[in-house]
Amino acid sequence: MLRKKTSSVTRDANRAPLLSAVAEKTVDRRSFLRGSGLAVGGLTAIGLTGGTVTRASAQETMAKSMETIKSVCTHCSVGCTVIAEVDNGVWVGQEPGYDSPFNLGSHCAKGAAVREHAHGERRLKYPMKKEGGEWKRISWDQAINEIGDKMLSIRDESGPDSVYWLGSAKHNNEQAYLFRKFAAYWGTNNVDHQARICHSTTVAGVANTWGYGAMTNSYNDIHNSRAIFVIGGNPAEAHPVSLMHILKAKEENNAPVIVCDPRFTRTAAHADEYVRFRPGTDVALVWGILWHIFENSWEDKEFIRTRVWGMDEIKDEVNKWTPEEVERVTGVPGSQLERVARTLANNRPGTVIWCMGGTQHTNGNNNTRAYCILQLALGNMGTTGGGTNIFRGHDNVQGATDLGVLSHTLPGYYGLSGGAWAHWGRVWGEDMDWLKGQFHTEKDADGKDVNLMNRTGIPVSRWIDGVLEDKENIDQPDNVRAMVLWGHAPNSQTRMTEMKTAMEKLDMLVVVDPYPTVSAVLHDRTDGVYLLPAATQFETRGSVTASNRSIQWRDKIFDPLFEALPDHVIMAKFANKFGWADRFFRNIEMEDAETPNIESVTREFNSGMWTIGYTGQSPERLKLHMANQHTFDKTTLQAVGGPADGDYYGMPWPCWGTAEMKHPGTPNLYDMSKPVSKGGLTFRARFGVERNGENLLAEGVYSQGSDIKDGYPEFTMQMLMDLGWDGDLTDEERAAIEAVAGPKTNWKTDLSGGIQRVAIKHECAPFGNAKARAVVWTFPDPVPLHREPLYTPRRDLVADYPTYEDRKFYRLPTLYASIQKQDFSQDYPIILTSGRLVEYEGGGDESRSNPWLAELQQDMFVEINPRDANNLGVRDGSQVWVEGPEGGKVKVMAMVTERVGAGVAFMPFHFGGHFQGQDQRDKYPEGADPYVLGESTNTAQTYGYDSVTQMQETKATLCKISAA
Repeated sequence: MLRKKTSSVTRDANRAPLLSAVAEKTVDRRSFLRGSGLAVGGLTAIGLTGGTVTRASAQETMAKSMETIKSVCTHCSVGCTVIAEVDNGVWVGQEPGYDSPFNLGSHCAKGAAVREHAHGERRLKYPMKKEGGEWKRISWDQAINEIGDKMLSIRDESGPDSVYWLGSAKHNNEQAYLFRKFAAYWGTNNVDHQARICHSTTVAGVANTWGYGAMTNSYNDIHNSRAIFVIGGNPAEAHPVSLMHILKAKEENNAPVIVCDPRFTRTAAHADEYVRFRPGTDVALVWGILWHIFENSWEDKEFIRTRVWGMDEIKDEVNKWTPEEVERVTGVPGSQLERVARTLANNRPGTVIWCMGGTQHTNGNNNTRAYCILQLALGNMGTTGGGTNIFRGHDNVQGATDLGVLSHTLPGYYGLSGGAWAHWGRVWGEDMDWLKGQFHTEKDADGKDVNLMNRTGIPVSRWIDGVLEDKENIDQPDNVRAMVLWGHAPNSQTRMTEMKTAMEKLDMLVVVDPYPTVSAVLHDRTDGVYLLPAATQFETRGSVTASNRSIQWRDKIFDPLFEALPDHVIMAKFANKFGWADRFFRNIEMEDAETPNIESVTREFNSGMWTIGYTGQSPERLKLHMANQHTFDKTTLQAVGGPADGDYYGMPWPCWGTAEMKHPGTPNLYDMSKPVSKGGLTFRARFGVERNGENLLAEGVYSQGSDIKDGYPEFTMQMLMDLGWDGDLTDEERAAIEAVAGPKTNWKTDLSGGIQRVAIKHECAPFGNAKARAVVWTFPDPVPLHREPLYTPRRDLVADYPTYEDRKFYRLPTLYASIQKQDFSQDYPIILTSGRLVEYEGGGDESRSNPWLAELQQDMFVEINPRDANNLGVRDGSQVWVEGPEGGKVKVMAMVTERVGAGVAFMPFHFGGHFQGQDQRDKYPEGADPYVLGESTNTAQTYGYDSVTQMQETKATLCKISAA
């Protein structure tokens, strides 16, 4: 168990009085889960009751007539329903949603405390600016005018790319869509959000294996799994409610749970088989398991023959990974991996679960593809109980990714090509010449004009370098000069010492958030910082996408507190300031000059998101599902009778065609046992039809009822004509298709949905029927390879498994070999990794500002193995310095534990407000400092970025530890 306030371990004296002021007595579990039941929040509520919750006040509240409103928890991606009890517009209590198929009446600690997140006293209450070193209250009009004028000045001097618009996984889908559109209208692809640093390598690796970069099945479908393989994930703490679904399969199916992790986590405590391996060796570990599968002919040969391309090349690589070599690299005995392989082979279908432990590496895309290949070899894809269940972190990180808050694509993963911009230009009704004119145009080496609208922007993982790098080395006119952190915690990113420098170099720093975040205090700026109070998602309405691709509707619980405003209203204020609000909202109904109608925004993205099937989930259908949760089966997610009969809960995308088609959604991707019209699907044909003379389409297999009894490419108007199916189109559909590109119009760009409708009428997948590709020829490593981390302790392995050569992509030079060639292992001998705690989320600002959660974990700490602690002279509970090889260091409490192996240290990443031993509480605006502060692990974390997506490396660097 983590240390509690009542532990005998010595604490810093400055923390105990702070928490004592919040709650002088222990709050019992029933009162905690009840959410206090008081009509006022935060410190005021606690003060009125003398520091605890009394039985009388709870009973009095329960006796009143309450309005109940459904919402969705704003923490992890499980998508738990929260039932808010509202009295005269005040949120006074909460209950978990017992009808929800996802949480089944359960909440984790964070979910049980969300009322306090919304009503919290530590929130930003009004716009503020830092002037002369002091925080000053200003009006919204002054803030928008001052910020807008400065941005327009920077734009005139340095171009639109010098303003970076960093979005959020905390936006609802409608706000995320508007945010990406907003960046486009401003004229930049320097826009991104948290997905870059949590699952971008998943999206890239998985999408390039079989078509879509998302969780293929669902938490509920795990009920059907016969084996559960968890690698690089800790659901028990990161997604606690998900563990119900895992344990149901473990108990009812006798499904073995295998957990592979460098650290013995709370999830590992539930495992039948725990595999401890060296951080950064995931590919070697998976190839070690596959070696036994291929050696014993346990692979699904027919599945591979009909539905997989490139497995022979995988076998050639796997053959190199003998048990002896795997043990040399990973530290795992061959006998254990043989047992794991046998377990997976004997218990099919099995599911694979991963999270950021697998993604945050310089070769993270190799890791995610290796996990996929394991499932392809076992034939565990496209089947109930199988799949890759990729647990997303934030409540809407899936949706914000789908809606394109990314520097390399437009909404729906359309990319940045001319055709992609033309498609969205048609959706927006925009003059493309005007839109192109918003972006910078420069000459290339051949003297041709190149518009930066077609170039990937700087990813959030590298915004620091966008500020600090010599502008001659950046593929844009000038450095980033203004940074907008809109719902983003900067302490979730590495290299914080350099981030401090970057923040201080900026012309302007703008923070839009319900809480001030570490952005307010990391730097030593005295001017040019603005804090704008955003409303929480409980103060607005809109849709949110859970990890399993189901979309749920949140209703507004109460009006925004203080002077906070919803994100879409703030965007409208800026759009008005910049002079293009009339163009931006031309197809969107406005409730007033600065309030877009949320349902109208949903309908706009419904009209354009054909690629991934965000077209059939109208606001009306989403609200119908939320109102009738009780009618959905808790395992299949399908409604049994009722007004949504036959639909899958939340219409998990793709929900093909228009809402009028009533497609039920797709519960499990690539499942050919169902007709496409009923939620079935094939692997996507997005890689062509042939490669090196070999067929890339499926071999003689197809979804149930398909009129094409073999593999086939993606649908176009020409394909409909060749098949003689174009006669099924209506006149209106035909006219819409003709307006795009005639016979060349494909299923992704047909705004009428006619091509999709006709393909599905014949039970064919609009995106084709192909093989998954085990070899991705467009990636730096077509076959996933093990590569040693940049900061590796194993210098003996660098020659055999070197990293990449330095290269330039995403507008910036990126270092690999030039770092790895330096040996830091003698001075920094301990591997440093990081992860989550059950009590806090993300950067932790909101959850550490919640007194119910702050009570549970008050100290930032580092886990150290007893052997290392004894060798270093470190005692449990003592203060230590943890220093990284790039000079960043943190002062934290030592937790001596065998959770980590010898030579490995672990720190959680939810803390901030201390920096290299200095408490920064006095730098927060008065009354907005979190109850609990601490060092950020990322101050000691180092350089390192994935070779495809620029995902940051946080799971395998080096450090040294010494007594403080």
